[in-house]
Amino acid sequence: MESSPDIRVGIGFATGRRHFRQVLNTYVYNWKESELTEGNNVSLSLLVAYDLQYSNTRPAHYTNIKKDVLELLSDVYFIGIPDIQREIGYLLSENVIDEREAQLFFGTGYAAQRNVVLYMAMKNKIDYLLFLDDDEYPMAVTKANSNAIWHGQQVLSTHLNSIMDADITNGHHCGYVSPVPYIEFNEIMSETDFRMFIEAISNDVITWDSVRSVMNNGGITYADIDILLNKVVEEVPETKNTKFITGANLCINLTRPERVHPFYNPPGARGEDAFLSTCLGEAKVLRVPCYAFHDGFSTYHHLMDGVLPIKLKYITADSDAVVDRFYKACIGWIRYKPLLIYITQRENYDSEIGEIREKLSATLPKISAYFGNNEFMKISRELERYHKNVERHYQQYLDTQQIWTKIGEFLNRTPS
Repeated sequence: MESSPDIRVGIGFATGRRHFRQVLNTYVYNWKESELTEGNNVSLSLLVAYDLQYSNTRPAHYTNIKKDVLELLSDVYFIGIPDIQREIGYLLSENVIDEREAQLFFGTGYAAQRNVVLYMAMKNKIDYLLFLDDDEYPMAVTKANSNAIWHGQQVLSTHLNSIMDADITNGHHCGYVSPVPYIEFNEIMSETDFRMFIEAISNDVITWDSVRSVMNNGGITYADIDILLNKVVEEVPETKNTKFITGANLCINLTRPERVHPFYNPPGARGEDAFLSTCLGEAKVLRVPCYAFHDGFSTYHHLMDGVLPIKLKYITADSDAVVDRFYKACIGWIRYKPLLIYITQRENYDSEIGEIREKLSATLPKISAYFGNNEFMKISRELERYHKNVERHYQQYLDTQQIWTKIGEFLNRTPS
């Protein structure tokens, strides 16, 4: 009889894209190449929460996995709406949570999708859960003499090397990470105007310095060669009571359930990784030396077929698709900014919101004129809407953590 693996690793996807299986194949083959499949002390499980409405997909777009990929996986959990409803019914029948709590925790939105993956991993006694995105690939790109140089990345094994001594490990990102396109400043919008706008809508991670650097590279973030060569693991510093992490290339240690935190985002907003970051003050959070290439405009699927471009395309603000993506990112940022300030800078909340109002009032007409899109003027309205509801969203943020505590305690005492 074969012995059970000593370490159970899960890879989690919250996805709605048709090319999910191609991304999965790449990561599973990457797992095999790292030689972690040798022996039987480490096993790999797959957990997929899929959204059929995001891009009009069918369950088969996620569940029809290649045989040789399935052979490398010990367990597979596909989580659609019927599966979520079944788990909600189970928790209700056991009097763990009530209907209102179930809707808050397992309802709609990005955080809810991640939470159901987290829940299924805990329920099935996974030790370490690595969240991956369906538009990120295990490779890094650097630049030399204006040419793109590609580097393979062993993402899963890098996290596994550090996660046993940490609560969370988070890798790096390169490629089209930022939605901010390259901009030629002019008399309509100056660099000072745009800087003021970015400062109004961004957080401590999306700073003007980082945006300016990416813009100068045509919207591309190149990997740091020192990180690739020296393989340094560093603790994530705390900034304004927050240890900022990203929602993918992110590994969570589930062997200490009391130190695991859930995701949350205000309704209709993003920021689920930012709000998880605000819960990590006592956690050991490590930045590990592996990159994922972010294909933010879904134009580099051929990378997974081995086609490596010598030059990457500049992202310029001369197409409706690029402007629309930037606009949607701005809306996403401004919707969660009031709650992030409320959590991290409560004593300065009113003055911070007042400063954002002033900067938006001064810059939005110029932003709208430059991009030829009056939709940008709605950003002020979204700020006021989420500011008005910030206390309600804060209570939901607290309630989500309390719900997770009850679920976690229940799962911890329930045999698999």
